[in-house]
Amino acid sequence: VFADGGYAGEKLKSRLKKIGKWTLDIIKRSDKTKAFEILPRRWIVERTFAWLGRCRRLAKDFEKSIASAQAWITIAHIRMLTRRLARYCYR
Repeated sequence: VFADGGYAGEKLKSRLKKIGKWTLDIIKRSDKTKAFEILPRRWIVERTFAWLGRCRRLAKDFEKSIASAQAWITIAHIRMLTRRLARYCYR
């Protein structure tokens, strides 16, 4: 699991231990750089959030329960996957 420097505490580690065997990799910024710097693996998470944000239902936090939010995220990923597969089937 790749996480931001804000998740470096024990809370995330203990939650991951309850779920299963996970490796946690904290991506931290360097104190030496003063300008913009691309952090490794962080762009993957940001890109995924941008893809999910394109779905109208996921643009805002409208869901009342975690189960319905997870269901809509699954539906959004299925939609993206089927569109990509359909794009390659008609070539």
